[in-house]
Amino acid sequence: MTEGKIWFNGSLVNHDEAKIHVLTHGLHYGTGVFEGIRCYKTANGGSAIFRLQDHMQRLVDSGKIYFMDLGFTRPQLEQAVIETVKANGMDECYIRPIAFYGYGKMGVNPMPNKVSIAIAAWKWDEYIKTGGEEKGARLMVSAWARLDPKTMPTHAKATANYANSALARVEAIKAGFDEAIMLNPSGMVVEASAENIFIAKNDELVTPPSSSGALAGITRESVMAIARENGIACREANITRDELYTADEVFLTGTAAEIKPVGEIDSRVVGRDSGRPGKITRQLKVLFEAAVHGKDKKFSKWLTPVN
Repeated sequence: MTEGKIWFNGSLVNHDEAKIHVLTHGLHYGTGVFEGIRCYKTANGGSAIFRLQDHMQRLVDSGKIYFMDLGFTRPQLEQAVIETVKANGMDECYIRPIAFYGYGKMGVNPMPNKVSIAIAAWKWDEYIKTGGEEKGARLMVSAWARLDPKTMPTHAKATANYANSALARVEAIKAGFDEAIMLNPSGMVVEASAENIFIAKNDELVTPPSSSGALAGITRESVMAIARENGIACREANITRDELYTADEVFLTGTAAEIKPVGEIDSRVVGRDSGRPGKITRQLKVLFEAAVHGKDKKFSKWLTPVN
């Protein structure tokens, strides 16, 4: 990814010109917030950004938690996302808005520094690479606990929080797995390194509540809405580690990962079908694809046309 345009502090600049100073505060102290958004080609031939308003509201909310003056309104930032997608000429892409305290005064206190905002877009087809969709992803429970809400604001999608995620993901990959599952300090399941987690048991979906420390994922919320619309029972509740092992199905959700079936956890096969994606997982994948591509008119409000 070396070509195209990046929106940077109000202007579209060439990819290689979107640079920051080495003494940028966010680089040294993790004082940044970001979003992950997808743009999809739709059934009518155009392109649309999925849940743009919700993503940008979460960026604004994350910034508020970190005392950030973003310098742009939410509608202005939404328009900047559209402009970035147009400028890069992609009908489908992943979009990364990021806001961070910039270069100025060093020291732990970020507030003397101006906030910078950038928006980039690129092709990102498969986030969790596995040996094949038929078997699902291989996961392990990480030795690293998810950050406790008393230590960091877990409702902010903050760059600092993802150092915790990176340690867990690297641990899993080095151990021969595809992804990590993280528990909170109380031993309850929270999420994967960068995805929310669902289990299915007796035809009911369960996902950990945001009070567990899980990010209030937008794909997570979308899947819950789609499930309920289609008669699939769904609730939020704490999940124990051993409940993962005895679940009928397990899958992950996230903007980058979309819906990712899980076939194995801690060397235990998920479900009763040799780790293959289960009935509910397969059904939700089809329904989610229909929603993001504009084929299900019940969820057309989630789509913002690019043109």
